[in-house]
Amino acid sequence: MTKTIKIASVVTVTLLVSVVTISLYIQNYLTSPAGTLTEAAEVEINPGSSFHYVTSKLKEAGVIESRDKFYLYAKYRGDLNSIKAGEYSFQPSMTPGEILDHLVKGNVIKHRITIPEGYNLYQVAQLLDERGIVTKDDFIKDSFDKALLDEMGINSKSFEGYLYPETYFLVKGMKGKDIIRRMSGRFKEVFSPELTERADELGFSVEEIINLASIIEKETGNPEERKLISAVFHNRLRKRMRLQSDPTVIYGMIESFDGNIRKKDLKTKTPYNTYRINGLPAGPIANPGIESIEAALYPAPVDYIYFVSMNNGSHVFAKSLEEHNRNVWIYQKRKRR
Repeated sequence: MTKTIKIASVVTVTLLVSVVTISLYIQNYLTSPAGTLTEAAEVEINPGSSFHYVTSKLKEAGVIESRDKFYLYAKYRGDLNSIKAGEYSFQPSMTPGEILDHLVKGNVIKHRITIPEGYNLYQVAQLLDERGIVTKDDFIKDSFDKALLDEMGINSKSFEGYLYPETYFLVKGMKGKDIIRRMSGRFKEVFSPELTERADELGFSVEEIINLASIIEKETGNPEERKLISAVFHNRLRKRMRLQSDPTVIYGMIESFDGNIRKKDLKTKTPYNTYRINGLPAGPIANPGIESIEAALYPAPVDYIYFVSMNNGSHVFAKSLEEHNRNVWIYQKRKRR
């Protein structure tokens, strides 16, 4: 009887020691850095990846040291199927729990992307492609999606003009439609009801104002000139004169433009060539910022109907063709000679 008790005591003590040892081992694993990192590492998890693939990527990057331990921990937590795809950044001090939380919550890297004022949708698509956010072709395709245009309340054939130029924080692998929703949603926030009322006062639709603002945006980068440029175009539209804007010509030949406008280009009729068509072009030619939008809505109270570049980032304006021809000679033809 005494011998049996002693054996039982030994077994009990052994079990207790084992339990304590295992508990300490688990506690140490859960409270210590999971990997061998000495500096931050980035890991990209593709959509549909298995947990086996995820642990392979983490092990390869040094984020975790043991795939089996991390697997067992994730299985215990019930998170084997909860990992979200994306691009992650991991710090050397991160514990298994912090790493798993990172992956389950989808705390992916957000890239700071600035869309410059005056970029057209093709340039926006190229920029996003270069930064690895979304492919150029997918973004362009989604920019012409009729259902998405209707969803966002955009009365246009594409989102050209409505991808508001601003700084966005985007993640790799985002869908083009989600990015477009964010950009066009920002446009709708910026284009306030007061601006809509002003457009009505001028007898313009919102679409026409954005169309005009996009031309103003492309014609000058000088903030002080925007309202003067706007006045020229408003005066021309009122007098039923053609706008004769080079940027509209360029947009109409966007696939073939090589950096130079030739006389034949000015004579080639396209829906955007304002040397050949009356009124505004078929649609916006870029995505204008708020300053160009406001310039389109509040033109300067002047009678100018011509302007020509002085080749220094500014323009000289004229009220008559005679004065304009003189300016062209001074700032263009004479300088070229």
